[in-house]
Formats: sequence, C-alpha cells, structure tokens
Amino acid sequence: MSSSKRLTTLPSNTSVDDILECFERDGGCIVRNMLSPQTLHGLWTDIGRELDATPEGDGEFVGRQTRRVSGLFNRSLQMETLITQPKLYEAAERWLVKPFKYWLNDKQYEAKPALQVSLTQAIMIRPGEGLQPLHRDDIAHHRRHPGPDSQIQVLYALSDYSEAMGATRVIPGSHKWDDDRAPRFEESVPAEMNPGDGLLYLGSTYHGGGQNTTKDKPRTAIATTLVLGYLRQEENQYIAVPRQRVAQYSERVQRLLGWSANPPFCGWIEMRDPQYLVATDELNTKAEDIL
Repeated sequence: MSSSKRLTTLPSNTSVDDILECFERDGGCIVRNMLSPQTLHGLWTDIGRELDATPEGDGEFVGRQTRRVSGLFNRSLQMETLITQPKLYEAAERWLVKPFKYWLNDKQYEAKPALQVSLTQAIMIRPGEGLQPLHRDDIAHHRRHPGPDSQIQVLYALSDYSEAMGATRVIPGSHKWDDDRAPRFEESVPAEMNPGDGLLYLGSTYHGGGQNTTKDKPRTAIATTLVLGYLRQEENQYIAVPRQRVAQYSERVQRLLGWSANPPFCGWIEMRDPQYLVATDELNTKAEDIL
C-alpha cells in the first residue's frame, strides 16, 4: 500500500512563498508549466537524437533500461532558460543563500554565498525499467540530517510523466528525517506531471526513479541542480562545458557554471575573480581585493 500523502501541485502563477511553504512541509512540490512549448521543442531538437543513440545504463542506480545524457550546457543553449527559470532560481536563492558574518581585525563583515550549477542530465526511463533505489541527492556532499540544505533540484518533464511510465517517486516530509531512518517504497508517492511541468525538491528529500510498466512509452526529464557556491559541483562543469561554449551564455550563466569566486574568497585564480578568463587565456597576476 502506497502513502496516502501526495505532493502539492501548484499553478504556474504560484508565488515563491507557496513553494517555500511546500519545501518546509513536504520537501518539494510540482509547479505547472515551468517551461514553454517553444523551450521544450528546442530541447528535443538539441538532445533528442543523442537520447535515441545513447545506450542504456548498466547498474541498479543508473538503471538498465534508462538512458542518460549529461553535459547539457554544452549540448543545448536552451539550458539558460532552465537554470534561470524564475520560480526555480528565486526559491533556491531564498531557501539556500544565508548570510554569515566574519571578522577582519576589529571590523565585522557579512557575506552571502553564491549559487552554482551542480549537475545536468536528461533521463529517459524506458519500458521495463524497475525502481531506482530511494536516495537523497545531497549525499554527494556528505550532508548530515536534519541540517541546513545545500542544494535544490528540479526535474523538468519533457514527456508525459505518469506513474505507469516511471514518474519520479518522492517521500513527502523525508527531508526532516535523521540519517538512521531508511526510506521505504510504501512511503513514496509518484510525482505525475505534464510536459513542461517541474518537480522542485530539496537535496535532503528522499526520491527515486519510478518503474516503467508500459509497453512503449518512455518517460523523459531533465534534471538540474543549484548548489551553494563553496561546494564542489557534482558534475565537473569545467570539463563538461568547453570555454568556447561558456562564452555563448550570459555572464549570469557563466558565473552559475562556476566561472566566478564565491564570497568572500573561494574559487579565485591569481587572487582575482575568474570570470574574466571566459574571454582570454592570459592570466592577470596582479592580486586584487575580492572580499
């Protein structure tokens, strides 16, 4: 018997306050129509053939009837829209970005961490795939629970996203559990969506890919994550996205991809904010104050 509790589904014009309320109570929610039909078409145009040509995985976690394509900022300029989607970005900023104070001699300062892209992946769960193990995404950073969150994920539905097709299963409220409590399938619920909808959830929320019991209906989504800027990116964006491709994005996205320093001074090069290196190979070795 599955849990009787369901994730809240919010309309596209919902407020970020409503999303944060769902984060607090359930650890996630579904927001309708986060992506336009034009963006969905562009994504399928850019990555559809690669998904068709990609072999299935070979493991319980990655799946044996599941296709995965990563490095999406190198494969589709549509990713700018996905990572700067207003509901996603503002919710992540308000939930994660907390100021901290520090002293330099007798003067106290305040700094706020930046956000950065952690991973990108198109995931196609094909007929015959079984359940993915329930897990927390923030295990990548050895987080302890309960405790402050470090990342916000979104799964954008690129196709129909029904339970029978393998909709992501989520355990509402599991972000409040400690590390000694194991997740059980019976506690999970399917996050059913339409194309363009998004499942927003905390890195501390248990979830996993569902079982695709259909005969001919693959379920496809794009996963991407915003993580605090002083943590290592789960997917190495510096290798996954060549600098020539990075230069095609706005400065905002360049910084989200990691071409920036996290306040007060994490990630510098020659004691400078590295964003200027998007356009040049020449290091400026004159140190500057980046506090």
